[in-house]
Amino acid sequence: MSQPSPALVDTNLDATLETPPAPPVRPARAPRIAQVESLDHEGKGVAHVEGKTIFIDGALPGEVVEYSSYRKKPAFEIAQATRIIKAASSRVVPRCPHFGVCGGCALQHADPSAQVAAKQRVLEDNLAHIGNVKPEEIYSPLQGSPWGYRHRARLSARLVPKKGGMLVGFHEKKSSYIADMSECHVLPKRVSDLLLPLRELIGALSISDRMPQVEVAVGERCLALVLRVLEPINGADEELLRRFADSHGVVFYLQPKGPDTVTRFYPLDAPPLTYTLPEFGIEMNFSPTEFTQVNYPINRVLVRKALRLLDPQPGERIADMFCGLGNFTLPIARSGAKVFGVEGSEALVKRAFENAQANGLASQVDYGVANLFLGTPEIVAGWGHFDKMLIDPPREGAIELVKSLGPDSPKRIVYVSCNPATLARDAAVLVHQQGYVLRGAGIANMFPHTAHVESIALFERE
Repeated sequence: MSQPSPALVDTNLDATLETPPAPPVRPARAPRIAQVESLDHEGKGVAHVEGKTIFIDGALPGEVVEYSSYRKKPAFEIAQATRIIKAASSRVVPRCPHFGVCGGCALQHADPSAQVAAKQRVLEDNLAHIGNVKPEEIYSPLQGSPWGYRHRARLSARLVPKKGGMLVGFHEKKSSYIADMSECHVLPKRVSDLLLPLRELIGALSISDRMPQVEVAVGERCLALVLRVLEPINGADEELLRRFADSHGVVFYLQPKGPDTVTRFYPLDAPPLTYTLPEFGIEMNFSPTEFTQVNYPINRVLVRKALRLLDPQPGERIADMFCGLGNFTLPIARSGAKVFGVEGSEALVKRAFENAQANGLASQVDYGVANLFLGTPEIVAGWGHFDKMLIDPPREGAIELVKSLGPDSPKRIVYVSCNPATLARDAAVLVHQQGYVLRGAGIANMFPHTAHVESIALFERE
């Protein structure tokens, strides 16, 4: 064996034996543990630790959890539950294998009855703390099947080679990425069953990277799919769409730009999109991008409840504010009352009048186009006297409208809300400034497994 060159031998034995000092051992950080007290308006568990409010994804009231914060502010933190130390009795195994990744649902880990109770508390807390009002009665919650209820949906589509190709579905939680979904239990089964075939279809199109969205609208007699196309499709694409429509029983629409550019592509002889209110003998036509409630069974129950509270009588003049395409207008008119519907969209008012004609109620209704977010006492007074009023605004609420009610305002108001915070704000004006009494309020579980709170309230003058 050859000897090493003297130049490579370190003759300083002390230097050879010396080892660098070991780094100091840091003590392990104690796990962060919290007792969850309630749910917030987004479905996060709420806890308080050392004077700070902690909002914890995946935690339920009554649970003791270990958590990790991903956003910190001086007064609060937003965190993720990393371990359930003590589970709540309301905790269940999520039905969907994509829950926790997909952002379409927030509460599948909670029993449906616990979800409803939490939403009722959110409504009551908002009324108390924002509006400083308390209903005389809490209505029983309006609820139905928690599965397969979502008849309207907007799905994203994107070519992602790293995940095997085309993805079609909802966005992931807290992310712009699309969830890798093969099924969805809040969509009707026939729609859920189309998720994988739609991947294959869109991936085969010449503009697969230029088709970012599929809007779903389920009607009584047809299923519509609106494809957002950023470039024109070619002849081969058209043939693929026709085959898919024939094979799966769907109607394709194409949308090159805004909602007003939506046109039916195939089949042209398919029946129109409709939903029904059987109790009132009404069938409503709508286009696939026009607003309708996503949960048809709950919408029927909600309309019934609203009409029972409003109690329309023949000969009364009733206002339907934010009337849309006539979801409440026509059932009210069926009672024999005269109804004046107001909506900000001319296209929706046109659709509402067509629906009134189709249901034989044109003589009972009249419509006006107005931006109710800019309502003034002069505008409201110009519509004349109303015996009663129904208000069904978007999330922004109806603050300018309720401020504009004059001394001749309706004796009874039914308020249907999709945002308990703006309902509470508007309730404060109605009760503390306009002289109404909040007779009752309750929730309608329009969106099971989400934190969305739909509600209904009744206001009356003393």
